[in-house]
Amino acid sequence: MTERPFTEVVRTLKRCGLRPTRQRMALAKLLRDAGDCHFTADQLHGMAAASGFRISLATIYNALHQFTKAGLVREIVVDSGCSYFDTNISDHHHFFFEEDRVLVDIPGEELKVVKHPHPPPGTTVTEVNIVIRVRKTPALEG
Repeated sequence: MTERPFTEVVRTLKRCGLRPTRQRMALAKLLRDAGDCHFTADQLHGMAAASGFRISLATIYNALHQFTKAGLVREIVVDSGCSYFDTNISDHHHFFFEEDRVLVDIPGEELKVVKHPHPPPGTTVTEVNIVIRVRKTPALEG
């Protein structure tokens, strides 16, 4: 017996404590179908429009923050006012290519944080998220 297209998405949203609204289901399905990827809210808005789903950018931001809080995506802040979201929630870090504004995964085992400062009293470190900013090296003139 085959499942309906949104059955898995509905289960995932409910398991995370999110009500499966039409908007959340459509966005969650888009992200599931996209696989591991990095995107901005604007890019997700474009993906939704390309798939024929009309949704406001404000609703996308709200859903992405709910998905982040529920652990469905990770938010990666690359600049003030510019966040990317990552569907790969495993332990890993990122290269950020400044000219192209593209994030690329660095597998978790390739970068080790050996020591970090003690957190302030009464707090616990919940995540270490490293973004290494890179730009193309200018070609040497010969």
